[in-house]
Amino acid sequence: MKAVGCCYRLVGNLLGSALLFVSVVPAEAQQPAKIARIGFLDDSTASGSAVLVDVFWKEMRKLGWVEGKSITIEYRFAESKYDRLPELAADLVRQKVDLIVVSGGPTARAAKGATGAIPIVMVNISDPVGQGFVASLARPKGNITGLSFLAGELGTKGWRYSRMRFRTSPEWECCGLRDSAYHHHN
Repeated sequence: MKAVGCCYRLVGNLLGSALLFVSVVPAEAQQPAKIARIGFLDDSTASGSAVLVDVFWKEMRKLGWVEGKSITIEYRFAESKYDRLPELAADLVRQKVDLIVVSGGPTARAAKGATGAIPIVMVNISDPVGQGFVASLARPKGNITGLSFLAGELGTKGWRYSRMRFRTSPEWECCGLRDSAYHHHN
């Protein structure tokens, strides 16, 4: 649960920043402030996402966002029916949300296909550059931003470094991981 909270704390901070950026504040003081509307697109079910949504709201409250007063969320769940994602994304666009939050590649692809104007915040995306969601991690361009998890790539690099650094170590030998080719040549 701690990792979930940490991830959603980052998402909450990112969303808070994005909402400040996209919120339209009326010029005249007499007019009420606009309530920010977020579209939340997920490929699972409402019950399957309940714990994560609860953590998300906890973090948003810490940032001063209050459901129904300063922010509302339009939820769309595909219930593992991926062919529904494009229509659900299009529905959020029709609802004129200020921001769309997506989790995973299929939801990001559907949201990107539905709009080029509404900001999209993605979470839990591996290799967003390789999947064509952003131009680069440093300068994403377009209307998509968010968090990327490069654990697979970093894990592979860490493994290579460990093998290179410790390949003659007795600890690796006892695990059956000693690089015999390197050992025999040195």
